[in-house]
Amino acid sequence: MMTPEMVKRSPSLEQFFRLQFAIRLLAFVVFLGWIVLWIMKPTNTFYLKWAPKVSSETRSTYFGSQGAYLLIFCFPVLFIAVLGSVYVHIARKLANDSINMKSSTNGGKYKIIWKRPMLVKGPLGIVSTVELAFFVMFIALLVWSLSEYLINGFSQITKASAAKSGDKVWQEELESAALRIGLVGNIFLAFLFFPVARGSSVLPLLGLTSESCIKYHIWLGHMTMTLFTLHGALYVIYWATTHQLSEMLKWDKIGVSNLAGEISLVGGLVLWIVTLPRIRRKAFEVFFYTHYLYIVFVVFFVFHVGMNTTFIVLPGFYLFLLDRFLRFLQSRRHVRLLSARLLPCDSLELNLSKTHGLTYNPTSVIFINVPSISHLQWHPFTVTSNSNLEPEKLSVVIKSEGSWSQKLYQMLSSSSIDRLNVSVEGPYGPASTNYLRYDSLVMVSGGSGITPFISIIRELMYQSTTFKSTAPTVVLICAFKNSSSLSMLDLILPLSGTHSDISNIHLKIDAFITREKERKPDNPNHQPLRAIWFKPHPSDSPMSAVLGPNHWLWLAAIISSSFVLYLVIIGIIDRYCIYPIDHNTNKKFSYPLKSFLNMLVICLAISVTASAAFLWNKKQNGKEATKIQNMEGTTPTVSPASMTFNADRELESLPHQSVVEATNVHYGERPDLKSKLFIFCWVYLGICLSLKLKDHRTVLLMHAGRILEHKDKSSVGVLVSGPRKMRQEVAAICSSGSAKNLHFESISFSW
Repeated sequence: MMTPEMVKRSPSLEQFFRLQFAIRLLAFVVFLGWIVLWIMKPTNTFYLKWAPKVSSETRSTYFGSQGAYLLIFCFPVLFIAVLGSVYVHIARKLANDSINMKSSTNGGKYKIIWKRPMLVKGPLGIVSTVELAFFVMFIALLVWSLSEYLINGFSQITKASAAKSGDKVWQEELESAALRIGLVGNIFLAFLFFPVARGSSVLPLLGLTSESCIKYHIWLGHMTMTLFTLHGALYVIYWATTHQLSEMLKWDKIGVSNLAGEISLVGGLVLWIVTLPRIRRKAFEVFFYTHYLYIVFVVFFVFHVGMNTTFIVLPGFYLFLLDRFLRFLQSRRHVRLLSARLLPCDSLELNLSKTHGLTYNPTSVIFINVPSISHLQWHPFTVTSNSNLEPEKLSVVIKSEGSWSQKLYQMLSSSSIDRLNVSVEGPYGPASTNYLRYDSLVMVSGGSGITPFISIIRELMYQSTTFKSTAPTVVLICAFKNSSSLSMLDLILPLSGTHSDISNIHLKIDAFITREKERKPDNPNHQPLRAIWFKPHPSDSPMSAVLGPNHWLWLAAIISSSFVLYLVIIGIIDRYCIYPIDHNTNKKFSYPLKSFLNMLVICLAISVTASAAFLWNKKQNGKEATKIQNMEGTTPTVSPASMTFNADRELESLPHQSVVEATNVHYGERPDLKSKLFIFCWVYLGICLSLKLKDHRTVLLMHAGRILEHKDKSSVGVLVSGPRKMRQEVAAICSSGSAKNLHFESISFSW
């Protein structure tokens, strides 16, 4: 293990950071060039100069006219994905070597200024400065592309051309507008699948995770379906006014297939309607199952437009398809379930066995499937354990709220069950622990939103104990409905593992019980926590990374090798099957058959390369899995009683205290977040710690005049996880001009 002193002397540390910077810079340059293509695509310069030149230089008997689209639209994005895989591998390598991440984020204070919330309420939700900037640029690209397409299209329509086709001028313009609106819709479709690739190697280059990008997928989905619906509606109006409604049923062998486009649009419309908040919240299962219509939408879109246009939007879906297949391979295995702890607040903790090679960062998420409840439903949960403190197990906390979680809780609490089939996907999470850049942390949670913060606190315990590093001062403000939920605080301390001394971090917890006005008397017969142990089964195996410890390098190899394999196979098909018939004219060989062959080869290339990598790593992981196959849990059979009641002392008063002694419980009130944030961040965390005073109100009165002097000298990370109103309230406080040292980060999994 490396100490901070060794890190400072390590000559390779600076080289790693320089390599990461070079990778991000190269990826940015390639991405910028790709965006320039989208900007220039609606112009005559692209169609009359660039495209013909590239097509003439890439046209061959192996790829025909589609070679140009493969080169300029597919290759850059897949190259960025390979670079991203290498980048994340380096980031994980640094994290695994336990290098002080604060040194790698010296420039982070400039970055987090861009993450300050600009919009708090509205249809877009909480939007930061950088998000708003990119959103505006995206809308500008939409306006530019649509206007340029329409201007160029309408300029070619004259009375003579309209009379020649037998239509009126406005009808010709209507058809031209319908076509070009569809072309603009392709822009949004090209980006639509990037945010939902859970194991994406592209998003980490931007410091993003798939969970934080769900809202981008929602934005893109609304815009995509709006444009495609308008595209289809205008064509129907055009056909109706020109008495050509029979065109709706045409599926031509050569050219665009109208019927395929309509099937794709209908599938997309059904999917779109079910995403409405009222339907999604009240009938989540309908929403979940209906979302599989994306397969119908994509397949018939390819049949509708042909392969040349598909290559323009293919990269995002290609990476999503690869990610989806890897998830499928991982989900086929049943995971060894060690134990479960039932909490009195109708919540439970599942402890899963894992291999030592499976590492993850705090706030990571796994998706869980319990076949005995539903074979198709997968639900995301935050990982509360720490891969350093607990190298042999992974834990999640599940709140009994929806029908699926209620069935799971009842199954475990009402019967003497000794085994449960569980499948998982993940874990997925950030590439680095960026919150270590802050001097202090204020974490605000509501209900089960406390779970991401448990993993963060455990990581701080590990860092401060193992490397003797200075951990950020931590203030946890948590709101619960009932006092029984205070048992969630018991989960902060792991029951097993080493290096878990909580006294090495400055921790202050304020718990608010909103629906009880006073503490209920302790019940001597009450057992706050109840443990359930599961018997090992030969078919169960510990959790492991789907592609082993070097997952990201394997992913880079799969992306590149699968694309090369696709090019080889489709090149052979084009040369010996398509070219002898078509001779690169695109007028003889069936478009639907060509589209089908391309989709088939893409699926074949991904499945072959991903399966080979998976099986190789499964064989390597099998050696470690055999050693711990029948491992008994190290957690005690009797969980300690909850000690969070009657807690009113602060952590710093004694050198070794439990969570209870860091907790203040407030009954019958909600947290005054504005007051809490200002007091804790400007006074308590700064002056109170330096003067060793315990009454922050006294400090506030004594040093009110010094607030402005101290508030800008340290950065305070404000993390919030909970209901939407709570996130909006905290975002509004952090975005105010009087809170410049408060840096907002939202952890939300409400899709």
